[in-house]
This record gives sequence, structure tokens and C-alpha cells, in this order.
Amino acid sequence: MDFVLELTDTFLFDYIYTWALPARPAPYDFPDKVLANSTARSFSSWQFKPASSFFSVEPSQAAYASALDRDNIIRQSISLFFIFWIFGAIVYFIFATLSYIFVFDKKTMEHPKFLKNQVWMEIKQANSALPGMALLTFPAIVAEVRGYSKLYDTSAEGPGRWYDWFQFPLFLIFTDLGIYWIHRGLHHPSVYKWLHKPHHKWIMPTPFASHAFHPIDGFAQSIPYHVFPFIFPLQKFAYLGLFVFINFWTIMIHDGEYMANNPIINGAACHSVHHFAFNYNYGQYTTLWDRLGGSYRAPDQAMFKKEEKQSKKLWDQQAKVMEKMVVEIEGADDRVYEPTESKKSQ
Repeated sequence: MDFVLELTDTFLFDYIYTWALPARPAPYDFPDKVLANSTARSFSSWQFKPASSFFSVEPSQAAYASALDRDNIIRQSISLFFIFWIFGAIVYFIFATLSYIFVFDKKTMEHPKFLKNQVWMEIKQANSALPGMALLTFPAIVAEVRGYSKLYDTSAEGPGRWYDWFQFPLFLIFTDLGIYWIHRGLHHPSVYKWLHKPHHKWIMPTPFASHAFHPIDGFAQSIPYHVFPFIFPLQKFAYLGLFVFINFWTIMIHDGEYMANNPIINGAACHSVHHFAFNYNYGQYTTLWDRLGGSYRAPDQAMFKKEEKQSKKLWDQQAKVMEKMVVEIEGADDRVYEPTESKKSQ
């Protein structure tokens, strides 16, 4: 994330911090040539060090003109909070919108358990959760940027070229295991209703439900992602790529397109089962930990047949399972569903 911080500092934050908190004028005999030639003549002992040897952007004079230089932990904390919030929102809206337009089957909105104004509520919930998730997450990102993690730049700095490839399956295995147990824990009666229930409001989710969490819930399930680089080496750009992939995957398993008829991959069909049957399929990428933990429930094969996946027979089966589980887990169903007449007119 230090590379992203370098880019946003160069093109945005340097100017904002210089305007909001300008540095005091430099002494007339200050020896730094860069500052000596600066029209602002601001005093700063900060020196530019590229975040990556692969690519860097030379800073402007504004980088030296704020009372809070780039290495200041308060500035980094504020910047990374907004970066994580805005960057996460951009990724969410771009991928979720594309998925909703080009992948999501709109006929799903006729399902008896599709909520009234659901798409709007999903977007609203996600928007309210993202800043809270960023607030809880930025301390880990600050620690990474300040060099406390095992993030590395070049292969020479890491375990070797072999690890440049091995880090990807290792990351997926580690995070899949971590998310499984955290997700399963969020279904415990002591925390489910006030933490995880907001995400289970969506019985038949759309791609916009992917980030529609309670902020603590969303943060809790992201913990394995942020813990990984403090335990295992991880290349910086791989870290950024995996961040985008994770968000993309989260959207994809909520898109209702049941393509992964595979006993190993935890695709949209498996995750749809989780949404209407609740206590099954907690995994993120694979079904491995659900199988080992006794919580795997195979999707009905009709979900993979285009002519049957949206049939009334299958929908009624899903609704019955959901109604039974809601009584068991929540006690009563307080959701408001789209009227049947309205669905028929869509």
C-alpha cells in the first residue's frame, strides 16, 4: 500500500496538506538544494525514497511544503483511512455495477424472498459500512507502510523467485481457513443478530450485497488478509492485486450466476445456499474447510440448469428452507418483501 500512498501523495495529498498545514519558512542558510531552489522555501528534513524499484513518481515541491511530511504517522493514518475507504468504494461500485448489468440475472428479483427496494438497501448498507471498515482497518495498513510487515519489493528481497509464485496459493489457503472460522463464529447466537444479521438480510443477494455488512462484520472477515503479510512474506504488487481480487471474488459469489458446479470451488451457488440456509458453506474460496468442519451443503443440481434455476418449484424449496432456518436462528422474520404484483410487473 506504500506505492498507492506515494501516488496519492504526489498527485493529491501533498497539495492538500500544504494548503491545510503549510510548513514554516526555511532558514535562509538551509543547505538542502531542493529547498534552496524552492519558491516556497519551506523547511522540511524529509527525503524522498521510492516505494518500489519498479516504478516511482518524483515528488513536486509541494511534498516539502507541509508541516506534516510524508513520513508523519498522523498524516499517513489520515491518508490511508481515506485511501482505503475511497479505493474500496471505487472497486465496489465498478465491479458490482458491471456484474449487476452484465452477469446478474434480473429474474432473480422475482424470487419470493427478494426484498422490497433491495438493491437500493444493499448499496446504502455498503456505503454506510465502508468508512467504518476503513477506520478499523487503517492501523494495520499504517503498520505495513511503516515497515512492520514482511512485504517486499523485488525477488532478491524475498525468499526467492519460487516464492513469487508460491505466495498466491499460500495466501488463498491461509485466508480461506481464517475466514471460515471467523465467518462461522459470526453465526454464533451471541453475536449473530447484532453483527452478521445485516448481511443475511439479503436472502437472494445481488452483486451490491457483496459489501453490505455491519462494519465490524466486514472488518472481522478481512482480518486474515491483513494478518498474512505480518506472518508470511508478500510482494507489494501481489498484495495490491490480491486486494482487488478479493473484492472481485466477494462480488462474484453474490452475482447469482451459478457457473462453478465444482465440489471444490465455493462459487456463487454455494454462497447462495449460505444466504438462504444460513448455517452452511462458510468458506470463501473452497469447500475444503466446510467439508472438514461438517458445514458443507451441496447446491441443488437444478441451480446449474438454466431452465430450472429460476423455476417456482426450486424457489419454493429455497423459501421453505429459509423460513425454517429463520425461526431457528432469528426467532422471527422482520424482512419486508417485494409484493408479488410488483414483481410480476418488473
